Amino acid sequence: MQPEYSAFPIYWLPVGVRGLQQEKYLMNMKLLQEKLSKYDAPQKAMAAGVYPYFRPISSEQNTEVLMNGKKVLMFGSNSYMGLTNHPKVIEAAVEATKKYGTGMAGSPFLNGTLDIHKELEARLADYVGKEDAMLFSTGFGVNLGVVSSLTGREDYVILDEQDHASIIEGRRLSMSKYLKYRHNDMESLEAQLKKCDPDKVKLIVTDGVFSMEGDVANLPEIVRLAKEYNASVMVDEAHGIGVFGKGGRGTCDHFGVTKDVDLIMGTFSKSFASIGGFIATDKVITNFLRHHARSYIFTASITPGATAAVNAALDIMINEPERQEHLWNITNFALEQFREMGCEIGHTSTPIIPLFIRDDYKTFHVTRDLLDEGVFVNPVVTPAVAPQDTLIRYSLMATHTKEQVERSIEAIRKVFKKHEIIK
Repeated sequence: MQPEYSAFPIYWLPVGVRGLQQEKYLMNMKLLQEKLSKYDAPQKAMAAGVYPYFRPISSEQNTEVLMNGKKVLMFGSNSYMGLTNHPKVIEAAVEATKKYGTGMAGSPFLNGTLDIHKELEARLADYVGKEDAMLFSTGFGVNLGVVSSLTGREDYVILDEQDHASIIEGRRLSMSKYLKYRHNDMESLEAQLKKCDPDKVKLIVTDGVFSMEGDVANLPEIVRLAKEYNASVMVDEAHGIGVFGKGGRGTCDHFGVTKDVDLIMGTFSKSFASIGGFIATDKVITNFLRHHARSYIFTASITPGATAAVNAALDIMINEPERQEHLWNITNFALEQFREMGCEIGHTSTPIIPLFIRDDYKTFHVTRDLLDEGVFVNPVVTPAVAPQDTLIRYSLMATHTKEQVERSIEAIRKVFKKHEIIK
């Protein structure tokens, strides 16, 4: 029987066929490159001198970083507790790496489970008030694996329209029916719940703190509606842990709804000063996820160093509540200053402060000018948001001093006046 040549690599083909197949292969590559070459927005921004991404930093992630030999105030980090360079966190990561090596070379399903993984899972479950927890290699992988696998074809996944991209991608992989409600609009959520078959599983997934605009989910009302319509609730605490709740336990703890929320998700790349993520829930759900979540089964485990760093960061968050207190002090100060300045900051009440520009081109220029003034912030432009909603994302860390916040605000005042964003 003759082989299907098109299914084989080119170097396996008979010489007479190889030339034709290789020509077709190169033609397809040319079409691909021709199509992708039409995307030239980055090149245009670079030519204009305002390209704001992949800016190299040559120092640790701290309140000040080194860029092109110049010290710059960092107000674009998600390290809310400021622990990425904490000596205890670094020491823990180094010691674990010396003992266990640099990587796991396999998934937790097979050879990639260490004793320190299990210990951290138990600590995290207890920390957020759940029966069990699972570690994932990235926070994105948590939402991808959990949201895509929990519900079936006849069930429902119900999302806030501003949920994180990882939740959206998990929903896309899910076979379930999809419903979306207007951002933090509880009437809209109830309207979607009413559309559901009462006998089918309904999973509401929301961010606890929304990552771009810094507003907080109305968890008490979400929980109330979930009870009324027999739905389950999953909360993404990526930007809530460290910031809200006793010892930084998150928005579920802050609102007193931990027992009523079925799944609590968190990432390690923010307050935990590492990389990875976790889902905490009951053992019935983790038993299912351990054998069905593809981003868990088919991804190598979180490294020993990252695991130990999370464990050390957890100790600090629990034992040093003054960090959280200081974060809120400077957050409230910054919010007051921006309001007095006349900045448009939306509905934020958190260390994530959106400074709306509402113009893509101007947002790029403001970002560049602020960096020239020694302040690093993140631009948020289309397609991440609508053109009329573009903004500068200014975020605070527990290690920022009030003096650093004041310096950054003065730089923002100067640049915003230059671009006529404020009077």
